[in-house]
Amino acid sequence: MSKYASLLSAVAIGALMISAPAGAQDKMSSEKTVNVGGAPMYPSKNIVQNAVNSKDHTTLVAAVKAAGLVDTLSGAGPFTVFAPTNAAFTKLPAGTVDTLLKPENKPKLTAVLTYHVVPGRLTAAALMKAVKDGGGMAKYKTVEGDELTIKQPSAGKLSVTDAKGGTSMVTIPDVLQSNGVIHVVDTVLLPG
Repeated sequence: MSKYASLLSAVAIGALMISAPAGAQDKMSSEKTVNVGGAPMYPSKNIVQNAVNSKDHTTLVAAVKAAGLVDTLSGAGPFTVFAPTNAAFTKLPAGTVDTLLKPENKPKLTAVLTYHVVPGRLTAAALMKAVKDGGGMAKYKTVEGDELTIKQPSAGKLSVTDAKGGTSMVTIPDVLQSNGVIHVVDTVLLPG
C-alpha cells in the first residue's frame, strides 16, 4: 500500500472515530480484539469492515472487490472465512493473481474466493472438536461447493487441505466478526 493510500486510510479511520457517537467509541475500545496485519479486528464489525484494515490482506480485499463479493461478505452470514495473506498469494505461480483479477476471469476468481468460505460460525474449538470426533479429520462443504478437510497436525494447530491436496496452516485462529469468524491461513486454497 502506498504512503498516500495509508495516509488516506488513517484519516478515514480517524474521521470515523471522531464522528462516531461516544457510546460507539467506548464499545469499540472495550471489545476484545485480535490484531491482524497491524490493525485491530473488532467483533462488532463485519468481515469486510475488518479485512480492509489489515495490511496483510490487501490482495484478498482487492480480489473480493473484483469478484463482486463485498455485499455478500458484509451480509448477515454467518460465515467462516479461511483468509489467505498477501504472502499466501505470492506462493501461487507468477501471474496467477493478475490473471484472476481480469474481468473475463471473474467466475474463476469467484470460485477460488468462495472456496475459502464455509457457511456457519466455526471457531477453532469447534473445528478441533469436529476433527477429534471425525477420527482425525473433518470435512466441510464450502460456498463454492467443493470440500475442505480440516486436521490437527499438532496440539492447538489446525491445517486445511484443499481439493487438489494442497495444505494451508491456520496462523491466526478465531478472529471474531459480527457475521462470522476469520481464520488467517498461509496458503491459498484451490478447488478441484
